[in-house]
Amino acid sequence: MRKDKLAVLKTNLRYKKITVKVGSNVLTKSDGTLNDDSISHLADQIANLHQQGVEIVLVSSGAVAAGKGEIGNGKRLDTVSARQLWSAVGQVILINKYAEAFRKYGMSCAQVLTTKENFGDRVHYLNMKNCISTLIENKVIPIVNENDTISVTELMFTDNDELSGLIASMENSEALIILSNIDGIYDGSPELPGSKVIREITTKSKPLNEAISTSKSSFGRGGMLTKYHIAKKVAQGGINVHIANGMKENTLLRIMNPEEDIVHTTFLSEKKKSSNVKKWISYSESFAKGELVVNQGARIALLSNQASSLLPIGVVSVGGIFEKGDLVKIKDETGQLIGIGKSEYNSEKAEKNKGNKNKKTIVHYDYLYLIE
Repeated sequence: MRKDKLAVLKTNLRYKKITVKVGSNVLTKSDGTLNDDSISHLADQIANLHQQGVEIVLVSSGAVAAGKGEIGNGKRLDTVSARQLWSAVGQVILINKYAEAFRKYGMSCAQVLTTKENFGDRVHYLNMKNCISTLIENKVIPIVNENDTISVTELMFTDNDELSGLIASMENSEALIILSNIDGIYDGSPELPGSKVIREITTKSKPLNEAISTSKSSFGRGGMLTKYHIAKKVAQGGINVHIANGMKENTLLRIMNPEEDIVHTTFLSEKKKSSNVKKWISYSESFAKGELVVNQGARIALLSNQASSLLPIGVVSVGGIFEKGDLVKIKDETGQLIGIGKSEYNSEKAEKNKGNKNKKTIVHYDYLYLIE
């Protein structure tokens, strides 16, 4: 398909290591069935980049849509059971479509299914990282998706945008490229004629929550607001993020070509990259076992430009039951979350030492992620 147009890039690629996330609406037809042409065209572009030495991880939605398109609604089912049914059937269909598309280039792909729980423990996180890194080293394209067959609502990722952010951070990608069904982040509703795509967003740009549409796709659980928040977090960790229209021809190749001026939204990253541990912690809020409430002095010290660990003297209260090494939320006295960190104390010792001037650090800066 379109092989005459695949030699778009030959040299001077923008990145050498990327994570690509493709949404359900890019991969499916209006009736919900998989669009073979869209899958083939995406594989064409990935193959083109792969053959030029780019390391690529693909985070792909589409399994639920594929399953529903294959077997219909089935018997009356609750939301979770229906999702399990469709994804179990659809994953087989989806991965076979990808395998067929890559096989014509002599390439192999691998299915990597995961759940949010797999990232709640540092050891499981590193196992996942090793699995994906091993596939890449052996020239295999990892295709990652959430394992909806065993996930339940409260343990699901917001959607695959959240998963792709975590994978990009875990793999130290230079960029996360999110392929959606619209051109990017707009300064108003995309349906309004006066709305324009915001071409560039930095970590210091003013918040856009009110301007972004909260509508969601037919099959995905997230929307553009989710993409915006995930993109900001990933950019703060030192990775550029591009949100673009994957339904247009050669979008991925055009983004990778620095000479192309494709209309889309770029989130420019912080120059300083976060450590791997901080990246893991940044996505682990839902796995925190307890919380530490800090006074105003500690809040100011933590959020200042100078690196600072949290000392017991700054802690005014301790919540939850946790062990040394568990993650804890750090809040100010108004209840605002300001960080997540790994506790050097268990909850009993933290309670005993709170407010004490002469005790060692309770959360070391190296294991502390601060929320901007």
